[in-house]
Parts: sequence; C-alpha cells; structure tokens
Amino acid sequence: MDQDATRAGELEVPLPERADARLVFIGRIRTPFATRDDCPRQGSPEGPVCRIEIEEPWRPGLVGLEHYERAEVLYWMHMARRDLVQQSPKCDGRATGVFALRSPLRPNPIATALVEIVSVEPDAILVRGLDCIDGTPLLDIKPDRCAYSPPAAVRPGKVAV
Repeated sequence: MDQDATRAGELEVPLPERADARLVFIGRIRTPFATRDDCPRQGSPEGPVCRIEIEEPWRPGLVGLEHYERAEVLYWMHMARRDLVQQSPKCDGRATGVFALRSPLRPNPIATALVEIVSVEPDAILVRGLDCIDGTPLLDIKPDRCAYSPPAAVRPGKVAV
C-alpha cells in the first residue's frame, strides 16, 4: 500500500508557501529502523537500544542528563506528509482530526517520545523507546521530570483516542 495515498474519509489541505519558524537540528537519531514500515507504532521501553548523536556545539548541553532515568526526545519526522488535517488511521473511513492523534502525519511533523536513558556519552545518549527511522533529525531533549515541571493533572472522565 502507498503510505502517502489518501484514505477514505481523510482530508488534505494545500501547504502554505512560507514558514515562520527557524528550527535548528542538534543531532541525528540512529535506530535499527530503515523504513517507516519497520518502525513500531510507538516506542517501548523494551525496544532496541538507539543512539542519539549530538552535534557540536550542542554536546555540553548533555552535562547533568546522566542524573535522570528518562528523557523526552523531540524529533522531526522528515519523511512524513504535512498536508493531512483529518486522518483515518484504522483505514475504516472514519476521519479524526490530526490534533486528536499522535500520528507523524501533521502540519509540523514534530514527534515526541518518552525514552529510558541507558547511558550518556560525551557526544551521544543511548536510549530505549524510540519509534523513528534511522537518521531522523533531532530537535531537543528534556529530562522527564525536574523541579521546574510538575506532573500534569489528569482530567477525570476523559478517554484518549
């Protein structure tokens, strides 16, 4: 099946001609996943060890990360479509808005994964829990919890899609 084909019930829109953000890729993610089909639907702590390589001059930013068990990794899904605003992830023709899904197909394909830190090296982090193609551009890394980020409140009676 063509991964870029629009499914029944999906809605695509034309992309704007200009972009306003200036993102800087700070590294690359090395995984055993060569294609989108190879990637798991979501990363798992039991998944393979992956290497997040940090480019100069960003390497000093790793200092202190070794004190954390987990980190949130933000990355750019560079192979993803950007023109779908409604998707039918189960191919059943029932569309769901892109902002109610965790799909990589979105206007700005920023993905996030909560990973287990295996080790921190001077120029890289070894982690478990990623779900992206080998060579995916890295946007940012944040410790899972620190004094500045209290846990989010749970909304009672709500069910995730």
